[in-house]
Amino acid sequence: MAELKEIASQVRRDIVRMVHGVSSGHPGGSLGCTDYFTALFFRVMKHNPEFNMDATGEDVFVLSNGHISPVYYSTLARAGYFDIKELSTFRKIDSRLQGHPATHEHLPGIRMAAGSLGQGMSVAIGMALTKKLNGEDTTVFSLHGDGELDEGQNWEAIMFAAHKKVDNLIATIDWNGQQIDGPTAKVMNLGDLPAKFLAFGWEVIVLEKGNDVEEIVATLEKAKTFKGKGKPVVILMRTVMGSGVDFMEGSHEWHGVAPNDEQLKKALEQLPETLGDY
Repeated sequence: MAELKEIASQVRRDIVRMVHGVSSGHPGGSLGCTDYFTALFFRVMKHNPEFNMDATGEDVFVLSNGHISPVYYSTLARAGYFDIKELSTFRKIDSRLQGHPATHEHLPGIRMAAGSLGQGMSVAIGMALTKKLNGEDTTVFSLHGDGELDEGQNWEAIMFAAHKKVDNLIATIDWNGQQIDGPTAKVMNLGDLPAKFLAFGWEVIVLEKGNDVEEIVATLEKAKTFKGKGKPVVILMRTVMGSGVDFMEGSHEWHGVAPNDEQLKKALEQLPETLGDY
């Protein structure tokens, strides 16, 4: 797992440098989900950087909470989908790396335009059903914010997935307890999430250490053992917003704020450069 930890450290460096470079972006959730992306793309998911939009014979990933695009772009670049130097164009005019992923930019790895929260669950279910209809033995992975569950469309889709036995879907909820306006408990209390998903007919796995890459790999592999057994799977992943940068950790204030020069310096001092900066 040492290699995965090195990758995660470099991805975190990319994230803070990208958002600092344009004084814009969402570092908090990106840092919190870095270990998940690293585990998924570099150990668990079957995918091909020689990008094919149809993804025939491959696993597929859907990012629903598209504002955490920095971690997505860094992961794709580090996994070989495009040159890491392109990370320096993040959120700049004419860049393929928009603030929220967009398909019309034809950026390798992006199969869904994300940003309108609440839609990713429906898209992931549609992709999973397509895989089943095509007779593929592949998996659709998706990631969603916990604050995003305020959107009612999610619960319609969650009910639909259980009814249709979409058992080749592994959805993960970034359960960090934070959203743009404050703690989820104050903005819109989510209540007992495990009980809710169980009541909707899903297989539920609670991952308490969502910033431990080894635990994430083990949990994703466990989730895959439920494939084909009649139920969609959800991983409720406890993470820390801003994980890896001490002054960002656990605060909703870093949801969409870029570090200044001094803060960038402090952040980079905490994150070893392991694969080379872009």
